[in-house]
Order: sequence, then C-alpha cells, then structure tokens
Amino acid sequence: MNFSFYDAFTLIGSLGLFLYGMKIMSEGLQKVAGNKLRSGLAAMTKNRFSGVLTGLFITTLIQSSSATTVMVVSFVNAGLLTLLQSITVIMGANIGTTVTAWLISIFGFKVSIAAFSVPLIAIAIPFIFSTKSKRKSFGEFLVGFAFLFMGLEMLKNSVPDLKSNPEMLSFLSQYTQSGFGSVLIFLMIGTILTIVVQSSSATMAITLVMCSKGWISYELGAAMVLGENIGTTITANIAAIPANVSAKRAALAHLTFNVFGVIWMLILFYPFMNMITSIVSQFGPGDPTKLTAFSNSIDPKTLELITSGNKTLTTEQSALSSQLGAYQISTLYGLSLFHTMFNLINTFVMIWFVKSISKVVSFVIKKKDTDEEFQLQFISTGLLSTSELSILQAWKELKVYSKRTGKMFKQVRKIYYETNESEFVKKFSRIQKYENISDRMELEIARYLSKVADGKLSEESKHQLQTMLRVVSEIESVSDGCYNLARTILRKRDDKSVYTKDMDSNIDLMMNLIEGAIHQMTESMENNHISTDEFNISVNIEYEINNFRNQLKLQNIRDVEERKYDYQASVTYMDIIVECEKTGDYIINVMEALNEATNK
Repeated sequence: MNFSFYDAFTLIGSLGLFLYGMKIMSEGLQKVAGNKLRSGLAAMTKNRFSGVLTGLFITTLIQSSSATTVMVVSFVNAGLLTLLQSITVIMGANIGTTVTAWLISIFGFKVSIAAFSVPLIAIAIPFIFSTKSKRKSFGEFLVGFAFLFMGLEMLKNSVPDLKSNPEMLSFLSQYTQSGFGSVLIFLMIGTILTIVVQSSSATMAITLVMCSKGWISYELGAAMVLGENIGTTITANIAAIPANVSAKRAALAHLTFNVFGVIWMLILFYPFMNMITSIVSQFGPGDPTKLTAFSNSIDPKTLELITSGNKTLTTEQSALSSQLGAYQISTLYGLSLFHTMFNLINTFVMIWFVKSISKVVSFVIKKKDTDEEFQLQFISTGLLSTSELSILQAWKELKVYSKRTGKMFKQVRKIYYETNESEFVKKFSRIQKYENISDRMELEIARYLSKVADGKLSEESKHQLQTMLRVVSEIESVSDGCYNLARTILRKRDDKSVYTKDMDSNIDLMMNLIEGAIHQMTESMENNHISTDEFNISVNIEYEINNFRNQLKLQNIRDVEERKYDYQASVTYMDIIVECEKTGDYIINVMEALNEATNK
C-alpha cells in the first residue's frame, strides 16, 4: 500500500473541508433556525433520559455516531444546546452506534449521508442567491451541512486503506501472549486504528478479519472494540477546533465519558466477556471464542483459499468455508453484543454523573475573557417557575445583560486606539459576537417575560414586567449603539482618516462620559432599584453628554473651515460623537424606567 504526498495533501484538504463545513453550518444555524431549533432541542432534551433517547434516535436514523456528535458540537457552538444537554445526547449516540453495528451485522447495509451532499448543494444554490437574508442563511446552512459530511467522507477515504490491507497488521499477532497486558495493547491499537480510519464500523470489520485469520483472540477483538469507543471521539474533537469553549467542552465530555467507561470495563473485563460468550453461545449462532482456534487449525494456504471468495472449491474446502463463516458470524454477534451491552451499561451508570462530567471538562477547559457565547444563565426555554420566582430570575438575567453591554463598550474603546491590524480584526470580530449575542438575549428574555405575563400576577409584578420589557429593549439599543460606534471606527480606518490630538481628546472625553453612564446603569440594575441621588447623577451625565455634543458640532464646523482637518475626517469624527450621544439617550431611558418603577 502506497501513501504519497498527493494522498497526504488530499487528507489535509479533506480535514479543511470538514472544518469549513462545520463553521458554515454552525453560522447558518445561528442565523436561520436559532430560536425555533433551540426550543425544539430544549423540549427534546428537557431531562437526561430524553436527551439520551434523542441521541439514540438521531444516530440510528443517520447511522453514524460521528455525524451525531459533530452535529451536537455544532449545536453547542451555535448556542442551541447547553453543555449538560449535549452530554446526554452524546451518551445516546454511543448507544445508537451499536444499533448501526447490528443493522450491518443482520442486513449488511449502511446509509451514507455524504451521497446526498452534492444534491444538497444543488438545492442550496437558489437560497444562496436569494435577496432575503433568512433564505440566504438557510442556503449557507445546507452548504455547510453538505461540506461537513463530504469532508467527513473524504477524510475516511483519504486515510491509509487498512481495511482492504489487513495483512499490514499481521505482525500484531506477536503481542497476543501477554495476558491482561495484551488487552491493554489491543485497546490502544483499536483507539489508534479508529483515529486513522475515522470509522468505528471499519475498525469492527478489521477486528473481525484479524480474528478470522487467527492473529488475535475473540477477547482481544473485544479490547479493540473498547479502543474504538475512545478513538471515535476524535471526530468531535476535530470539529471543536474552530468552535467556542462550550463546544470544546462538549467534545471533551464525549472523550471523558468513554474513557471512564473503558476504565470500569477493564476492571470487570474477564467476567463480562464470560457473560457475553455464554449469552451468544446459548441464544445466538454459536461460541464466538472458537473462531481463532478453528482458523489456527487450518493450513495457511487452505485458509487463504477459502477466504479469497474463490468459487472453485472442493467439497471439503466448501465445508471448511461454511464452518468458518458460521464462526465469523458468531464472533461478529459476540463483538456486537459486547459493544451494545458495554454502551448500555456505561450510559446507565454515567448518566447519574452528567453534572460531574460537566464540572470536570469545565475545569480542564477554562473560559477565557475572549470567549463569548450565547447562553442564558438564569432563565430557560423550558417550563417556567412560579410567576414571582420567574420575575426574580429574569431580573438576574437582565443584570448579566447590562454587564455584557458594559464589556462591549470597553472593547469599542480598545479598538479606537488599536494600531495592529490583526488585533483590530480580532477585537472587531469580538464586538460583532457581542452584538449577535445581545440580539438573541433580548429576544429570549422578552419571550420569557411574555410567557410570565400569561400567568397570574399581582399588580406590582405586572408593573415590574412592563419595566423589564422596556429595560431589555433599551439595553439592546445600547449594544446597537456600541456596534455602530465600532463600525464607524472601522470606516475611519478604511478611509485612512487622520485625527488631530484635540479630536482624539474630545472622543476620549465623550467616551469617558458614556462609560460613566453605563457604570451607573449596571450599578442600579444590580440593586434592582435606583435612588434619587443615583438618578440625578445619571441625568447630569446625560446633560453633559448633550451639551458636549452640541459644543463639538459647532467647533467641528469652524475647524473644517479653518482646514485643521479635512472634511472626510470630520464626517466619521462627528458620527462617533453623535453615536455616543445616542447611546447616552438609551442609557438614560433605562434609568428613567428604573426610576419610575422605584417610585410607583
């Protein structure tokens, strides 16, 4: 078997297509189906058991646990699933993949999603060129989906073809006589093989070939199946490379869950294998442990002849071929049952430790200051609490929302003075993420408050709801103002406008006033009310902002006439000042809403 430079570049290109598809699919999901899909997934995964059933159903339907876990990672990356929900779905996917093994064992077929990739792109093209953003986003999602599975299929086809060349692995037979040490060795071999061939079913086929040729025993084949459970997690971890911190944690949770399962299985390995052998021998096609002994009892040339598919066999050779086939079937059933029982028991045991797994992966992959993602902390899209408690939870979420807006404005200030181009792009992208998150938070909080309003509320609670609906709208406007400021700063860079020291100083003073107003807003939000002194401070800041804006407008006209700077620079300069003043208006609106609520 040859593996050339061309094959190596094909492998890297397949990986690139896979990752690019993951990115496009995730972004398309956020744009087109975020809210509806989030509600649907929340309902499907409302508890740990329904999450497991969801993962099992999806994997059985598409016949690929790798595909399911990759989609789960993309859902987490898009903010459609929480980390806890994703762990239960992945557990279900592990059970679902054993259903696939049984389908292949019994019926011998498997659906390839990659076969539909190119037709999917054909369907997506009209949507891509649509003028409506929703349709365009849907087209991007379809293209991303197609690229994702096209890349996954190409990735599997680009790796060394060990399945068709099992002779390369014949040397492994020398490591079969080390007792439990051999079990550990072949567990690692199963892990590596699955990482290389990117297919658990392919690893199962290779394992069966190795057993049938007498290279390894049935028990060592089961050890390879255990290794396959660890190796199959690599696909999700590759998919999580360009994703956010929650998606990386979901992928690591998949690995953690499988590793813990393998550890307890190794402790009970021999008793468990005896149980599986007994079940298959009594209720299945035969004893799965006899395949290796039978293969070793046949002359190597005869064995090669009867396994080559040659139709011109003698009566004796045909009988040996039939006997070998029967033993292969019993071994395949034994390995499939081992795989199924292991994943069923592992899921049943580990499902009670979902929160612990979540804590472990969160500890290992810590969130950085630069990691921004959409996730409501205090309210959910599922069932509501009591009306009064729901209002309290919504207030907590509003506090998080206002603090996030404050962080967004600080990022805007940073990009104004950023001179490094790559750093500017990174920070501007982060502000764009803040804006997307802000839009979605407004929608989710407003939808939640609307549900709360349908319940029985006291008059005081009704007034609070009205205040909160107004506050959430105004905070979103503050984030819009921050984003507009960032876009204006970007336009200033694109225009290559040069500001004077006085212009920079004036912008700095204006931003100081806005930052002070935002600080006052978040402090008042933290306390759930506003004192008269606090409100007066905010009103005074607003007066300062307005007066400063008016003063700078007049000064700008004189400076342009005196040619202190050109007209193009004056346009973006005044846009920054005016956008700051508008942001100040939104902030004072929040303060007025809080003041009215406090004094009712």
